[in-house]
Amino acid sequence: MKKVFKLEGLDCAHCAAKIEEKVSKLEGVKSVVINFMTTKMTLESVDENIADVVEKVKKLINEVEPDVNMIKA
Repeated sequence: MKKVFKLEGLDCAHCAAKIEEKVSKLEGVKSVVINFMTTKMTLESVDENIADVVEKVKKLINEVEPDVNMIKA
């Protein structure tokens, strides 16, 4: 299942790459692509229960970059 999210407060390409790398290693994440120019993240989950994966991703993003908020696009 794919979902697209807006990453508010994402202001550097390095931060986007760092978030993308860490999120890709989370259990349940099949793929993740962050487009820095549009500040959108496309998240694909292997699980049918994507809500749990989304919560894990939100928590991880907050740990990596506290100024970035993940909202539904």
